[in-house]
Amino acid sequence: MFDIITEILLKHIENTMKKKLTAIDLFSGAGGLSLAAIQGGMEVLAAVEFDKAAANTYTKNINQTFGSSKTKVYNTDINAIKDLKQFMNEVGVNTGDLDLLLGGPPCQGFSTHRINDAGVDDPRNQLLLKYYEFVHALQPKMFLIENVAGLMWKRHESYLTTLRKNAEENGYTIKFCNLMNARDYGVPQNRKRVFILGIRNDLDSDSIDFPPAPTHFSPSKKQTPHWNTASCVFERPSKEILDLYWSGYFSKKTKLTKSQAKSLIANLKFGCKLSETDSLNFHMMHTKKMVEVFRSTPLNGSRADSNRVLPCHERHTGHKDVYGRVMIHLPSNTVTTGCINPSKGRFVHPWEDHGITMRHAARLQTFPDEFIFYGNATQQARQIGNAVPVRLGIVLIKHLMRFFQ
Repeated sequence: MFDIITEILLKHIENTMKKKLTAIDLFSGAGGLSLAAIQGGMEVLAAVEFDKAAANTYTKNINQTFGSSKTKVYNTDINAIKDLKQFMNEVGVNTGDLDLLLGGPPCQGFSTHRINDAGVDDPRNQLLLKYYEFVHALQPKMFLIENVAGLMWKRHESYLTTLRKNAEENGYTIKFCNLMNARDYGVPQNRKRVFILGIRNDLDSDSIDFPPAPTHFSPSKKQTPHWNTASCVFERPSKEILDLYWSGYFSKKTKLTKSQAKSLIANLKFGCKLSETDSLNFHMMHTKKMVEVFRSTPLNGSRADSNRVLPCHERHTGHKDVYGRVMIHLPSNTVTTGCINPSKGRFVHPWEDHGITMRHAARLQTFPDEFIFYGNATQQARQIGNAVPVRLGIVLIKHLMRFFQ
């Protein structure tokens, strides 16, 4: 009898140990954070995404390609989910059981591109508070919110105050990370974002350090590894092109000696060649005039180097990165929803005379090449630009998973 009881207890312990941690992803977009959770070892129970094209991308990748077939995808306005008890029954989760609630409410109202008080009353900002209704109903062990840097501006203080107040009244401790830069975590991109971590008070919040320590460092630091550079998403160019980087850029724009520059170039990491059958292996079609502009833009050069000055450039000295080439020896500029349009940023191919491809943009966001984005080009670019870089998501989620054990 004792042996039978012991066997049952051991079996129960074994099943408990094997049980995956669970997550739900709100405002999931194409699924960058969900993919990070899955690759980090979690089970994603559900995702909510309003945009039809993004929800389609999510389903075809997360549910099918990456094998999370049990994830229930809600392609709906999150405000339409009014009966949260019904939602929880459909998803199969009880109050207090969920480990991690993920989500990045639409951030346009908080964007740093807004001027003066633009965005203060943007109705999309209310979605940050809708997110908390799910926190209140689900009572997850933790919740993680991602948003743009502008969220921390004083003009949006009332929203954060409300979020913190509601969290504390319902048994959560909030930890703010004012800015995380994706380049410090292995992403080949200079991308600053805010992350807010909520920790249920039955967990020891004092023992949970947040954000996680950086894993990659500036080349000026002794710590290694150094930042991953934009070069890693492009295939290795010819020796002739690499030699031109010394004569055309490093000798004129930096204080590096020839041997230092040669060493830097020789140690750059490059990626694999794009597949000809990859549906994302395409770039914008440019006019002959624009192709000539790109041809006159030197390696690592900006629009100012192409001698192309438009009336708007004369009035505004900023935005010098538009029509600029991707700089291969640094993390790229922030990948935005205009990521294949050279007029929207430094999105010209490093040495070819056209914009980067959609796959290059996805690689800069550290999506694997097996991840396919669906919809038209505008919809695909929006999904890529709005995503949390997968590699950053994995670092964050694996870091938090340690505290659930």
